[in-house]
Amino acid sequence: MAKFFVAGEYQDSESKQATEVRNPATGEVVDTVPKGNVNDARRAIEAAAGALKKWSEMAPAKRGAILLEAGRLVTQQEKELTNLLTREQGKPLRESILEIRRFVHTLDHYGGMAKSLRTGAVLLDNGRHGLILRKPLGVCGAIVPWNFPVSLMGNKLGPALLAGNTVVVKPASTTPLTALRCVELIDKAVQAGGGPKGVINLVTGPGSVVGEELLVNSTVRKIGFTGATDTGRHVMQSAAKDFKHVTLELGGSDPMIVCDDADLDRAVSAASVGRFFNCGQACLAVKRLYLFDKIADVFMEKLVEKVKKLRIGDGFKPDTLMGPLHTAGQRQEVEEQIEEAVKRGARVLYGAQRPKGGDYDKGFYLQPTLLADVDPASRILQEECFGPALPIVRVKDLDHAIEQANNSIFGLGSSVWTRDINRAMAAAERIESGYTWINSAQIIYDELPFGGVKQSGLGKEHGNEAIDHYTEQKSVVIATETHSEAVGGE
Repeated sequence: MAKFFVAGEYQDSESKQATEVRNPATGEVVDTVPKGNVNDARRAIEAAAGALKKWSEMAPAKRGAILLEAGRLVTQQEKELTNLLTREQGKPLRESILEIRRFVHTLDHYGGMAKSLRTGAVLLDNGRHGLILRKPLGVCGAIVPWNFPVSLMGNKLGPALLAGNTVVVKPASTTPLTALRCVELIDKAVQAGGGPKGVINLVTGPGSVVGEELLVNSTVRKIGFTGATDTGRHVMQSAAKDFKHVTLELGGSDPMIVCDDADLDRAVSAASVGRFFNCGQACLAVKRLYLFDKIADVFMEKLVEKVKKLRIGDGFKPDTLMGPLHTAGQRQEVEEQIEEAVKRGARVLYGAQRPKGGDYDKGFYLQPTLLADVDPASRILQEECFGPALPIVRVKDLDHAIEQANNSIFGLGSSVWTRDINRAMAAAERIESGYTWINSAQIIYDELPFGGVKQSGLGKEHGNEAIDHYTEQKSVVIATETHSEAVGGE
């Protein structure tokens, strides 16, 4: 049985209970992890608090060097980590490799930022100078989902650790193993670089217990959360009791608009990858496709042919392009959304069935699904679809497309395909989302801030802006001796 990681060492839960981690492709038990309780979470929080002073007083350049070393250690273990990630999450091995490399890229990005972190100064008036200091918030909680359990953890750890905070990670109960190993490697880099034990900790256990303690414990000053919008609402409510800082990266239902002057072949590839990567289980993904009438039929024909080539199977098979959904419940939810759309008049262009026989019967597989003529009131358009199904809607023009795109409670990502710069900029300005791609696949860059609008979240990850969300700004006024007499007279 694996153990969780607190104060630089593996520890068992006070409860002595365990939770099984199963492979979604086969149903086999990969490992078990401790079922942490409130006292376990408090122990990790205390360890993080104990390490805070020494860690925050280290020079940012030293903390940056430690992040770079952590990335190097993770890269050395890439094969082990990618195999473990595929076993516990179900994604194809090639996607696991991309995720581990994405995690390293984020650590490297923030490690490389260390020497360029600066504070501000201003001359206020004759004899007075103002300084603006950045101070770490303190102990931070990182609550990470199951769909990208390593890369999404990195989005929180990179800026949090560089800024001088200490962290307690709460991974998803179904995908704790790879994150646990990565935390160990980061801690190894911390201690090798002269940092204290307890800078980074990880506790497994139910979100209602371990996660909730992070939300209500007054020692924790910041929560970074990625997950469902309903859960994010609860996170915000609980964190508000003692005014914790929160960053919420929540659900999404990203629209993709294809204009009649678009490069159709490139757009078809982007739609296929953007919807079916990680079996469609991504907050940031193409989830609603809006096609200009003029090119709709041709586009759908090309897309069907593309999607037919997506080979479904166990992530360890070299020809697998799409693995299973993560759980039986996740598959059922997507199937119910498809069924409801069909009852409202949608046509199934492809998919909508479970592949059967042999290994397929062991896992939570579902064919990639394309639906045309979808009623705007359908659940699959109004809710977040977290699986391999793509609803397609015809639109008259760009105004109609943007109107439909904005008809959602979500606003995470979006994309538009056109050769007309005026159309492109109009879409970028008017679509209600935190990120818009123009003639590009949905690739996230650490250089740019990322976060949603409306019910897709609060705050920013990535970019310099992420550092802002892990620091407090403090103003300092310094009066010189020549100004000391005037101070008393004000």
